[in-house]
Amino acid sequence: MDSPREEEISVSLLAHEQLSTSASSPPRQEEGEGEEEEEEENSPIEQVALTVPVEDDPTTPVLTFRMWVLGTASCLLLSFLNQFFWYRKEPLSITSISAQIAVVPLGHLMASTITDRVFFKGSRWEFTLNPGPFNMKEHVLITIFANSGAGSVYAIHVVTAVKIFYQKHITFFVSFLVVITTQVLGFGWAGIFRRYLVEPAAMWWPYNLVQVSLFRALHEKEERVKGGMTRNQFFMVAFVCSFAYYVFPGYLVSMLTSLSWVCWIFPQSILAQQLGSGLYGLGIGAIGLDWSTISSYIGSPLASPWFATANVAAGFVLIMYVITPIAYWLNLYKAKTFPIFSDGLFTSTGQGYNISSIIDSNFHLDIMAYEKNGPLYLSTFFAVTYGVGFASLTATISHVLLFHGSEIWQMSKSAFKEKKMDIHTKLMSRYDQVPQWWFIAVLIANIALTIFACEYYIDQLQLPWWGVLLACFIAIFFTLPIGIITATTNQTPGLNIITEYIMGYLYPGRPVANMCFKVYGYISMTQALTFLQDFKLGHYMKIPPRTMFMAQVVGTVIAAVVYLGTAWWLMETIPDICNKEILPSDSPWTCPGDHVFYDASVIWGLIGPRRIFGDLGTYSNINWFFLAGALAPVLQRL
Repeated sequence: MDSPREEEISVSLLAHEQLSTSASSPPRQEEGEGEEEEEEENSPIEQVALTVPVEDDPTTPVLTFRMWVLGTASCLLLSFLNQFFWYRKEPLSITSISAQIAVVPLGHLMASTITDRVFFKGSRWEFTLNPGPFNMKEHVLITIFANSGAGSVYAIHVVTAVKIFYQKHITFFVSFLVVITTQVLGFGWAGIFRRYLVEPAAMWWPYNLVQVSLFRALHEKEERVKGGMTRNQFFMVAFVCSFAYYVFPGYLVSMLTSLSWVCWIFPQSILAQQLGSGLYGLGIGAIGLDWSTISSYIGSPLASPWFATANVAAGFVLIMYVITPIAYWLNLYKAKTFPIFSDGLFTSTGQGYNISSIIDSNFHLDIMAYEKNGPLYLSTFFAVTYGVGFASLTATISHVLLFHGSEIWQMSKSAFKEKKMDIHTKLMSRYDQVPQWWFIAVLIANIALTIFACEYYIDQLQLPWWGVLLACFIAIFFTLPIGIITATTNQTPGLNIITEYIMGYLYPGRPVANMCFKVYGYISMTQALTFLQDFKLGHYMKIPPRTMFMAQVVGTVIAAVVYLGTAWWLMETIPDICNKEILPSDSPWTCPGDHVFYDASVIWGLIGPRRIFGDLGTYSNINWFFLAGALAPVLQRL
């Protein structure tokens, strides 16, 4: 089941191989054309110019029977599998690349076996089940459906936290309303910022080039240069080699996932475990020879620009190898009382905090019980992680204003004027665009449904109407700056901390309200970026925008229903799911990701940031990270 990770390796390698091949053999010029004209008829971004084709056939059939069958099946299957394996101790994520590759032989099989008879010929209802060979545009739309199934439905965390961890009542219908509204709300933000994040050539979305390379390798025929390989051959070689290698870390020698040699040399040393353990410590010197370990949290480094990957590596070294150990050994905030690396919540003596003892019958914070139990403490790493989150938030705003502010201003002034278009925007102009009112209608209807759900079911969701509007304001404010970062670096700064922080101050003692505020303020923005990335992929592959919009909406709704249905089924049928204290030691159903989400709801929602990071809390100095993050881009600019 882990083989999709190996497909990612071969696909990423294919993208790099294509770039290098294209660089050495640039596209031929037509006779009489100058180099200046050629440059004008291609993208100004070198990576895009070397990867994305500049031809289009508008007559290529897109909305075909096999597209609907394979796209829907891919979305259903990936949604079920990803949610089913999410609750496990080692969550398995099956990416859309798996479906992207698997549907190719199925598409060709359907093209060769299904009748090409034309039904209702000559009428306005004329259609055929088989319009011809399986083509690239169909394949792209199938992948869009698969993307919906491969992307997680974050609001499921809210349902899991309420039902399993807090053991409070929430109905399936209310859960469905939360899930579907958080998933669809992002369409509104995507529609507003299309002009800024899809049409400009500078917003090139690096990960999409990996997808484009794979589509071209699977569909385009090319002659093999003597002594070289075609894209398809290179992909197959990389795929077979990576699949064969995965047998070792995946099955035969699982220790290759993390080689903590420091712990081997000093097996009895607590210090060595703190420094060298990749599971319970800082992982200094630990080596991972498993691709799923390397790409599990930041994605494939092969799909990101070098400067972005280098920044991530530098930040990791600074936080894990410098700040965290110094803070621990200086015993800041009683650091040595707790594990150096843990997402747990502790009392001042290092014992696990009994959360249920500080919740009253109305699902609010019992202040007297909290004062009796004493303040909540975090591990050094957990506290530093929140500080980094504070810094990344202000750094994002500062960076975009300093380095992209004038560009945003110019695009805003020319929003209703004729502007220069690159070749891909010119080719897409022949298709009917998605009217802006479609996005606005979805946005207004979704906000209205969200306010209704939160007000009518206030006893289950705790979030008032003004909280919904504030969450929407935060989402629309941050979508553009974070979208620019993602579209140019393939790295997405998280917005979850600021949403938790704001609601924790404004409406403390209500954990469900805080969780709902986070998913409406954070996940709607994340969904918007996903939709924008898919729009850019359609932009590169010349998919009609209205067709792309339809595929995204249908895929999103299908995925939301399947994810929630699967999660609800697991929670109802597996005894003591997510309860590590009661489950057998060998049980896989420990839900590590949901434990972190639950802990965050306690910190920000139940107890509130004022009692942890504010004037009543222990970690007030962590707020200085806000200032550090804001100043970092300024220093870089200087």
